[in-house]
Amino acid sequence: MSDMVVVYELGKPVTARSSRDASGDEQRPVRRVHAAPTAPGEPAATGPRTLCGKDTFAMETARGKPAEHPGAPWYPRSTRPWSAPTAMP
Repeated sequence: MSDMVVVYELGKPVTARSSRDASGDEQRPVRRVHAAPTAPGEPAATGPRTLCGKDTFAMETARGKPAEHPGAPWYPRSTRPWSAPTAMP
């Protein structure tokens, strides 16, 4: 079986403004969190589709690796509300 990676499906850019800087930076919020296999023969690259069938082209790869401990979730705990329903335990 191939390794797995966590990828983020991002939303539309929003402008974040700080009190010190009026210009603001555009940020793309996380819409959903998905699991995807790595690309065949390239363990550092994400495969073309998530486990639920979405294209990974425009998704951002999360840092780190999914949990390797039995019973632990595959997604970062802080992203549970956005985890893809078809892949949640």
